[in-house]
Amino acid sequence: MKWSRVGCHRVAVLAYTEGLHGKWMFSEIRAVFSRRYLLQNTALEVFMANRTSVMFNFPDQATVKKVVYSLPRVGVGTSYGLPQARRISLATPRQLYKSSNMTQRWQRREISNFEYLMFLNTIAGRTYNDLNQYPVFPWVLTNYESEELDLTLPGNFRDLSKPIGALNPKRAVFYAERYETWEDDQTLPYHYNTHYSTSISTLSWLVRIEPFTTFFLNANDAKFDHPDRTFSSVARSWRNSQRDTSDVKELIPEFYYLPEMFVNSNGYNLGVREDEVVVNDVELPPWSKKPEDFVRINRMALESEFVSCQLHQWIDLIFGYKQRGPEAVRALNVFHYLTYEGSVNLDSIIDPVLREAMEAQIQNFGQTPSQLLIEPHPPRSSAMHLSPLMFKDQMQQDVIMVLKFPSNSPVTHVAANTLPHLTIPAVVTVTCSRLFAVNRWHNTVAPGYSLDQAHHLPIEMDPLIANNSGVNKRQITDLVDQSIQINAHCFVVTADNRYILICGFWDKSFRVYSTETGKLTQIVFGHWDVVTCLARSESYIGGDCYIVSGSRDATLLLWYWSGRHHIIGDNPNSDYPAPRAVLTGHDHEVVCVSVCAELGLVISGAKEGPCLVHTITGDLLRALEGTENCLYPRLISVSSEGHCIIYYERGRFSNFSINGKLLAQMEINDSTRAILLSSDGQNLVTGGDNGVVEVWQACDFKQLYIYPGCDAGIRAMDLSHDQRTLITGMASGSIVAFNIDFNRWHYEHQNRY
Repeated sequence: MKWSRVGCHRVAVLAYTEGLHGKWMFSEIRAVFSRRYLLQNTALEVFMANRTSVMFNFPDQATVKKVVYSLPRVGVGTSYGLPQARRISLATPRQLYKSSNMTQRWQRREISNFEYLMFLNTIAGRTYNDLNQYPVFPWVLTNYESEELDLTLPGNFRDLSKPIGALNPKRAVFYAERYETWEDDQTLPYHYNTHYSTSISTLSWLVRIEPFTTFFLNANDAKFDHPDRTFSSVARSWRNSQRDTSDVKELIPEFYYLPEMFVNSNGYNLGVREDEVVVNDVELPPWSKKPEDFVRINRMALESEFVSCQLHQWIDLIFGYKQRGPEAVRALNVFHYLTYEGSVNLDSIIDPVLREAMEAQIQNFGQTPSQLLIEPHPPRSSAMHLSPLMFKDQMQQDVIMVLKFPSNSPVTHVAANTLPHLTIPAVVTVTCSRLFAVNRWHNTVAPGYSLDQAHHLPIEMDPLIANNSGVNKRQITDLVDQSIQINAHCFVVTADNRYILICGFWDKSFRVYSTETGKLTQIVFGHWDVVTCLARSESYIGGDCYIVSGSRDATLLLWYWSGRHHIIGDNPNSDYPAPRAVLTGHDHEVVCVSVCAELGLVISGAKEGPCLVHTITGDLLRALEGTENCLYPRLISVSSEGHCIIYYERGRFSNFSINGKLLAQMEINDSTRAILLSSDGQNLVTGGDNGVVEVWQACDFKQLYIYPGCDAGIRAMDLSHDQRTLITGMASGSIVAFNIDFNRWHYEHQNRY
């Protein structure tokens, strides 16, 4: 296969290995990372706009550099606070770590423990595209036997300052003696002759799901492992990691988000153990009744205070100053020398047989991540320090402010794009009469503000908004189809607050308007009937995101919004963009839709019938079938990790996994108009005609909190970027800002299982 780049002073043609087939658009590339392959710095991983990635290995490092300079100048993306430059793609992991802002964000609790560990894995060379360098996560719990698990007891948590091999004192003595009495002059001494992360250990965790089943069989002569060695019980795996001198495995990220890995849904014959137990689904701890419970509780343990205050010590062992050298010796953390970066230069081995043998050894022993820092990793700031009132009995002030608009038209859409780096951090509101306002977010309210400062109003009204006439009027006067009911689904606000996308027009278009001037900037055609709803994914680099439009003809079209501020098709230079994909399968008018770029999925609901799950390339994956009473979906909210909440007519809610499993249901009396999932997918916020905001535990719809009732119905909602302020649009034409504290309800309601 060949890649070419046209439009430069010279045409660069990159030739790849014969038999490799694939096509990736340069315009879709969003990040480029240097990678190791078999401990050699000869690979690249390219991340695409649809959140997929592909990894290439090249003959040498010089070729890697040439390829990077032939690819778009995207760096490693902007998620880590790094400039978009090719030199960033070629930077060492340690340079990426030092230059990034992610450690500070983690310390300030702007990102979760899970997100931070994924960041460290990613820049340290761990990737889903190489089983020998799969992301590594810690065991955090020690209690897999009790009927109940109390997340307030320190004894239920692992000591993260020690490697997995040193947790059991007796076994630690064994490893220490091995190192101290080393006699092999041909090999450097080590504590462990196996690694905490290898391709085989990763495959053993994931053996029940494809494509890992096939990978496992290919690596094991088309046979499953001996039943007594097969991953069949979480408790047994934990015990083995504490007793067996050849087992020091840590976990993989899927333990914290993928319940399907514990279920033998394909019915593989995994054999019978010596105790005559058939190996089928993985046996879970008594405190988790189903795989979804285990993943959720394990994830809560990962995000707990006990883990937060220790996690930096585990990072020291895996990615930091205790990874190698005298500190690693003292910490009982030394592995075979062939697991470490720089331990061997394969190009210096002339004999092809010896080189192949060395490569096989590297694959066998596992690979230690690149060392990111050579000094102790800083600890995380305590939750008590950042939110002192969260641990006190006194209640926060629920309502921060009420802002009344002069139009009195119901506020039917709210978009809280409040990131501090935006030119205009703001809450954008749109009314039923299609009057929109950009309400500036007060910059004095920074992430982590103390809760006793809640009386400081976080938003102030832009004085231009009240001026509803003249050159800068913000009233959309273009004619909409009279049969369209104006609601929150008719609008999308771009992440920089500069444009509003509106549907429902008689000419079967949706349109783009500038929030600064109120002027029409683009008309987008493509549907055969009136466009009824819009949705956008979270923004990519430079504001890029996916836009999905649903219509009365029962189809959905997927578009791409460019950071250059317009809808673009396959031909970026065309004034009439073509959709990226056409999504079909509904039999009735599409009324609600949500797009999740992280998972590459679109979830949509029609006026009648089940909700459908499509890929962003247009493939129909499955229907989300509710009970016989759940026939008329009206609202959809999806988290980046696959939590999918659907609201149906007459107060009925369903919680689905993204793979179609119905997890929970509830029915309430309110006519709900707006739903929101918190960023981690653990909490659901609802509001409706009764004017009451309620907070629920999403997994089982357990009610966590009820806010005081408002004097009008709720039509729309959104959360500020720090998840601490809830903005609601009211039927009375007001917006109301509420204090919201998911952490507080976590501590009050979710400690014991």
